[in-house]
Amino acid sequence: MLTIIMECQDNEAEAAHTLSALVVGAVEGLVSDVVILDESAGEGIQALADAAGARFHRKWDIREVVNSARGNWILLLEPGARLQPGWVEDLLEYLSLGRDPACFTPSKTFRKPLLRRFGRRPPLENGLLLTKLEAKARARSGMALGDFAKGVKKRKLRAEIAPAWVANGLRRA
Repeated sequence: MLTIIMECQDNEAEAAHTLSALVVGAVEGLVSDVVILDESAGEGIQALADAAGARFHRKWDIREVVNSARGNWILLLEPGARLQPGWVEDLLEYLSLGRDPACFTPSKTFRKPLLRRFGRRPPLENGLLLTKLEAKARARSGMALGDFAKGVKKRKLRAEIAPAWVANGLRRA
């Protein structure tokens, strides 16, 4: 039903943080597979992917990754992002009714200070949900995951996400 793709950039702790929130989706039968992409990975991220039952790619062509996705929907996430409780039910409802790209609502619990809310935000800060057909149409060799979000009009899901900067901030504290 749903394939999760993350480009980790050797962020093992952040990837583990995100993967732990996906377990409930796998148990409920929503998450069919997870793909971890990381060119600069050490042994730790590869071991993490193996332990989580995820496919791991050190070198990849994003078109091939999307084509090999088992799910009919693709969810692109940043390592460290954490889906909040209730995301499975909300996503199941959306997948049964919607076809448009979507993103999660930023968590009300974790908000940046007012002045830091302005300016450029990472393209996948709130995740990106696309049908596999749309992802295949957008995929180009050599493109980064964040490029999928360029020019995409997204609906907002009710379910919330704690963006990756939250995990990064807690880790540095």
